[in-house]
Amino acid sequence: MRVLAVDYGARRVGLALSDPLEITVNPHSVIPNRGDPAPVLDAIARVIAEEGVDEVVVGLPVNMDGSHGPAAQAAQEFAEALADRVAVPVHCYDERLTTAEAEEILIGRDVPRARRREMVDKVAAALILRSYLESPGRRRG
Repeated sequence: MRVLAVDYGARRVGLALSDPLEITVNPHSVIPNRGDPAPVLDAIARVIAEEGVDEVVVGLPVNMDGSHGPAAQAAQEFAEALADRVAVPVHCYDERLTTAEAEEILIGRDVPRARRREMVDKVAAALILRSYLESPGRRRG
């Protein structure tokens, strides 16, 4: 079963994809977000069709106290719009601190600042996906 993770952001949307056996996770791409959800939804729908995705998980940026702020609300609304647009299940998953962790990973690998900006969202999506796939009680396939 191939799973696609989405790291939704106001400026960029990062994507990561699992292999069919859900063993490996790979950063996929970054989609510019210019405020109109339609092109982003279309791009993700194309990836789902081209890659044979069976399930989508959208990162939900929950605050450290467990509350949902404006970013979490925007991600939830985007996930609902995506669920209406595609024929595969779409879930939200807590993604606290994944962007910060992705940034640390890239810094640790001496990735230059300009290149980090291009990569951080898809690396964050990969971290969301890895956490989701390893979550206790998750049903596979």
